[in-house]
Order: sequence, then structure tokens, then C-alpha cells
Amino acid sequence: MSQTRMTRQRALILEALHSVTSHPTADEIYGMVREKMPRISLGTVYRNLDLLSSSGEILCLERAGAQKHFDGDTSPHLHVRCKRCGRIGDVHAAPALPAFTPLSAGGFTIEDMEVEFTGLCDSCKDSRAC
Repeated sequence: MSQTRMTRQRALILEALHSVTSHPTADEIYGMVREKMPRISLGTVYRNLDLLSSSGEILCLERAGAQKHFDGDTSPHLHVRCKRCGRIGDVHAAPALPAFTPLSAGGFTIEDMEVEFTGLCDSCKDSRAC
């Protein structure tokens, strides 16, 4: 846990993230928090999300060309993203991943690996034109 003081704003952001199973964007979290704290600024939400994710209290899901999404569930799990609408879901019963031994890391020290599955969510699959 972070050594940073738990402010009311930060606590409300954490509460909002822990109250949903979706993976909201900063703008969506801002809307959720504004219901309880109407005067909070979007900048405050962004700064606190950065602090909470860098301290490991929440997960920041980033993908090139897409908005960041945030996850209040920091337990080990993977994610699946809908290729059509971008919705993100949790994968708790992850299939076994093949063993991976890098032959070369191009001057990097590998510290972590992220795996994200893609597919179609039920809503997009049901509305898919044949």
C-alpha cells in the first residue's frame, strides 16, 4: 500500500472502482465520483488515478490508440477486450500459457508480462450482421 495520505477524493475514487466490475475510463470514474463530490475536478481524478495505479492499489489497462481503463481488482487475472466496442472483461480461469523464454530482450530487463485476449462481447456478437 502507498505511503501517500488517503484523501477524501482518493477514497471516493477507490470506492467507485471497487463498486463496479466494469473497467471504466477516467471520464467515467469522474462521472461516478461527481455524484458524491460535485466540485471535484477532472484533473484531480486523473492525478489520483495515476498515483493509485503507480502505487499498485489499482490496475491501469493501457493499449496503444485506446483510452486508459482502470480496474479496482488487483488480484492476479487476465483481461479480454471486445474488438468491436472496446468493452473489457475479466478472465479469472486463465488457460495455461506456454512457457516463454526470451532469446533476446534488446537491452531491456524484463520485469513483467501482460496478456490480453480479444474477441466479441455477447452484445456485439448478437448484433453481428451475417
